[in-house]
Amino acid sequence: MQRTWRRITILSSVAALATAFVAMAPAAQAETPTSAVEVSTTTVVPGQTFTLTQTIHNDRDFTVTFAKGAIYGTPTPIVDVVDVVSCTNTTAVGCFQAGGSYRAAFGDLEAGGTKTTVWTLRVKDTATPGQFTLQHQFVGDNYSFDTYDGPVMTVANPATNADVKVALAATGHGGLSARIDYTLTVTNNGPSAATGIRVVATYASGLSFASATGCTRVGTTRALNCDVASLASGASATAKFSVNGGLLALGSYTTTAVRTASSPTDPTSANDSASKTCSALTGLIVTC
Repeated sequence: MQRTWRRITILSSVAALATAFVAMAPAAQAETPTSAVEVSTTTVVPGQTFTLTQTIHNDRDFTVTFAKGAIYGTPTPIVDVVDVVSCTNTTAVGCFQAGGSYRAAFGDLEAGGTKTTVWTLRVKDTATPGQFTLQHQFVGDNYSFDTYDGPVMTVANPATNADVKVALAATGHGGLSARIDYTLTVTNNGPSAATGIRVVATYASGLSFASATGCTRVGTTRALNCDVASLASGASATAKFSVNGGLLALGSYTTTAVRTASSPTDPTSANDSASKTCSALTGLIVTC
């Protein structure tokens, strides 16, 4: 009985030690995928530009020659949906189309090596609204890795609105006239083209109109109509006007610019206006 008890005790101790060693062993790390992607957005409209970051990893024990990151689309080929604007960190070969895929060339990639490229892609104006799965792969001349499914991309119908943004800058000039020069910038953030844009700029009392380019003074008031006939999505236009404070100008003067009209609908009102405050000290010193 005593020997049996000792045997049981020893076996129990061995089992306890084994359990402790298992508990102390580091957890297995997830393997690095041979291709991984991230996109800046998964919903796009025709004409929109977005980015796709792709990282390839060579988990083989040999060099992969002429390594490339490949991107595909299913069931719609990606080449029917987007055009390549650029890709970074590649060889002189750059990025190119190969059949129904686009590929970014990295050159030879050693065992354990990793390369990353940032694709800049533009949705074709003719892209059909719908969904497709973005696929990606690490491809070499002497070895090709698994193809992975990436995010589901949605090509939405073009929105019927245009976000017009207003910005105002000012530069002060001290002297007899105490002149302030204003630059108004109107930007169409899209997604549609904008037409019939009107921005009304109003300068502070105590200032007098001097000149304008791209704006028209409204009678003898302190308001100016600054009109832009049309702006494509992503485009900007500038207008300029100047006012005088005179030698006796003193204090703060605030000028505002507000979008009052544009077509189609502007969905964002937060950027429809801008203002700029300048200060004058007897007209000799004007700061903005």
